[in-house]
Amino acid sequence: MTDPRRALPSVHALLELDEVRALGDRVPHAVVAGAARAAIAAARDEPGGAPHGDAAWAAAVVAHVERHERPTLQPVLNATGVVLHTNLGRAPLAAAALDAIAEAARGFSSLEYDLAAGARGSRHVHCASLLRELTGAEDALVVNNCAAALVLALNTVADGREAIVSRGELVEIGGSFRVPDIMAKSGARLVEVGTTNRTHAEDYRRACGPRTGALVTVHRSNFALDGFVAAVRPRDLAVLAEEAGVPLLYDFGSGLMLDLAPWGLRGELTARDAVASGAGLVMMSGDKLLGGPQAGIILGRAAHVEALRRNPLARALRVDKLTLAALHATLTLYREPARAVCEIPALAMLTTPEAQVRRRAEAMVGSLSSAGIAARAAACEATVGGGAFPTARIPSHAVVLDGDAVTLERRLRLGATPVVGRVADGALWLDLRAITAADDARVVDAVREAVA
Repeated sequence: MTDPRRALPSVHALLELDEVRALGDRVPHAVVAGAARAAIAAARDEPGGAPHGDAAWAAAVVAHVERHERPTLQPVLNATGVVLHTNLGRAPLAAAALDAIAEAARGFSSLEYDLAAGARGSRHVHCASLLRELTGAEDALVVNNCAAALVLALNTVADGREAIVSRGELVEIGGSFRVPDIMAKSGARLVEVGTTNRTHAEDYRRACGPRTGALVTVHRSNFALDGFVAAVRPRDLAVLAEEAGVPLLYDFGSGLMLDLAPWGLRGELTARDAVASGAGLVMMSGDKLLGGPQAGIILGRAAHVEALRRNPLARALRVDKLTLAALHATLTLYREPARAVCEIPALAMLTTPEAQVRRRAEAMVGSLSSAGIAARAAACEATVGGGAFPTARIPSHAVVLDGDAVTLERRLRLGATPVVGRVADGALWLDLRAITAADDARVVDAVREAVA
């Protein structure tokens, strides 16, 4: 019997095919040759599935080139129902922020140049004024994420000293990163007080001593404690810190700037509330509920913030001009809260009325049905994500596709326009809560392509 693998074409033969030769106009020859070898190797591993004819071989080589050239960082349509999805990049940016990034990237800028003085300036001034205005803080500093903000704060005020924190707040966040591990890298020595479910003011008071550098309170992020629990409010911790002569460091986390109670989201303090608690320093994220770029925002008393600026670590943890431009543009929107809710995508997604999401789902089902694709609209519940409002459930609607849900989910995820949904109850659910109306047609097209 003749081994079918002997009939496989050579790399040279594939490179001479017209469609393959045309690839040389846009990708390097080495990439095309590697794709040809990969196509042959795939056929050798599965001889029964080898392409038949020149057109099929050319298509196989083109497919390998496209996979090789596709960036690993791709735009994705988030149909998971988790709005601030950490794995999908958290908050999309407002149009104003995108324009600001483009303007800052187009040429040179006054990043570290004081135009009024005609001398070297500081990048730390660019968002500080707006943050003071919006939160009531005496001063502010921006670093590259909230974990960095916590490390910088601890290293500045408690390096080689004790940082007292409740055991109930030593949480693990995304990617198996644990707050105590991050805090330990600051050089501070953690002193744990209380228990997992109950910590009292007296626990902190007993732990304070001559080696105490700071009291720390940490937002629990993506879970809530209920039942037989007790915790000390940040406002009361600030009083204890004052008695001990040390600052309270408040890892506030979510970055919420507006009260979302009118839209049914309750239980999170705003940044202004956190500053008003009396904490010496408040740390929060820029890319969660604030709806801006990834950043760590530090708010607090002027003397503490100035000490952070002087810390050499501040240079290692600083942000670039594009982040500052996007953050400044996002913060500017908060001067008009009604505008912020409409124009900052994360807030718009969280506050869109359920009826509006339902109508979009029904319209998309109609478009799919007209193309012969079985689909239905169904009510579901979305979540906030990003460690904020962990118990909140937001009424939403989804386009539901029955059938081989696992295969369809994979095809949508690997399509030209990746759509990430969730498989539940034997069906694929495409929750529209984190899909903008402008992307509805793209979802429909992606489903058509996946089914076809």
